[in-house]
Amino acid sequence: MSHLTPFSTALRERSTTAHSGSESAGFMADLINGKGTRDDYVALVVQHWFIYEALEGAADRMRRDPVASVFITDKLTRMPALEADLEFLIGADWREQVAPLPTTQRYVDRINRVAATWAGGFVAHHYTRYLGDLSGGLFIGRLMKRRFGFDTNGIGFYVFADIADPKEFKEVYRDQLDAAPWDDGEKDRVIEEVLLAYRFNTELFEDLARAKAEAAA
Repeated sequence: MSHLTPFSTALRERSTTAHSGSESAGFMADLINGKGTRDDYVALVVQHWFIYEALEGAADRMRRDPVASVFITDKLTRMPALEADLEFLIGADWREQVAPLPTTQRYVDRINRVAATWAGGFVAHHYTRYLGDLSGGLFIGRLMKRRFGFDTNGIGFYVFADIADPKEFKEVYRDQLDAAPWDDGEKDRVIEEVLLAYRFNTELFEDLARAKAEAAA
């Protein structure tokens, strides 16, 4: 990795293909293009709940880590919004009706494993999820609101009320990545973990498509 290239730039460049591959996975493309149903959207929200339960549990454990704690802020917390969305979308007994898909379980296991002991691994998953939420996620939230006639109920996950300027927030986050005290070897490990997180996302969309096909059969 070139010392002239900021780490955040190298990370973005090396993950671009994985990121676009994840977004264009059939299930997500259908939701964005208007072919997906409200049930498809609800299925996605359910899987998000399991992922963010792991990620935000990891954040609580990492708050005292000198490297990871820099990236942790309550402004990003998604669990209360996800739970309110699920109550609105499914009903008060939503917890009895949800289960992780196989990829989600592997994803959660990975977050729990690396984020317990490795600050760089935690940051890799934190970056992949939250910076994605503050980019394409905001667009998806507006789209779902329009498509399914939601007010804030149902898309609270995509509303970051405490972040006035997502673009500025992301710039600060990238500055923090550039300032992280990692050598080239560690930076490569972090990038590889980001690529793994994107792979989990792509495989999750494939799982969702498979579950939908099986339910329709």
